[in-house]
Amino acid sequence: MQNLSESSLKLLKDEALLEMARDGNLSAFNELICRNQHSCRKIAVSILHDSAEAEDQVQNAFWLAFEHLDQFRGSAQFATWLSRILVNQCLSRLRQIKKMPLLSIEEKFNLEIQRVDQIIEPGPTPEEQLGNKQVAVAIIREIWKIPPILRNVFLLSDVQQLPMSEVAARLGISVSAAKSRLLRSRLELRVRLSRYETRRGLAGLLA
Repeated sequence: MQNLSESSLKLLKDEALLEMARDGNLSAFNELICRNQHSCRKIAVSILHDSAEAEDQVQNAFWLAFEHLDQFRGSAQFATWLSRILVNQCLSRLRQIKKMPLLSIEEKFNLEIQRVDQIIEPGPTPEEQLGNKQVAVAIIREIWKIPPILRNVFLLSDVQQLPMSEVAARLGISVSAAKSRLLRSRLELRVRLSRYETRRGLAGLLA
């Protein structure tokens, strides 16, 4: 994997960055994201008319782009491909909002009870419990290998489940910066966990 400074990455064309990103270079992918972040936000806001919703869908689009980077064939520019992903995300979110039912308090309570029942029944077997514990230990080990500047936002948001505004306040950064770090931390963790993947998925963590 080629390691270049941020200033060197800025001099590269999108095509070169894409090749590096496909090889797992997160810095190269982050540079691609930085080049398209402003235009993506404008697109999302123009569709959703809500800056918070727009920011969420921009981050989701970045995540999907990274997950499916191997499917990008170069028939169009990366910015065009990324924009298509983003537009689909925004339109999907609009459909969700329009279909969102207005539940009464009683209906919401009953729905939560059903969800709890689904979670606790049936319970895992002793073997499954042991396997889950081993997987958790491996995941935690990889989380702590993530650089602190990225790990802290991951722990606050995805582990402690704090709202992004509070995460940003605790770290003394803007909400957009916190979301950007969260995306990078998730990408970093995904790359680390991919080393364990086998034909059985995360079952490789138990080996």
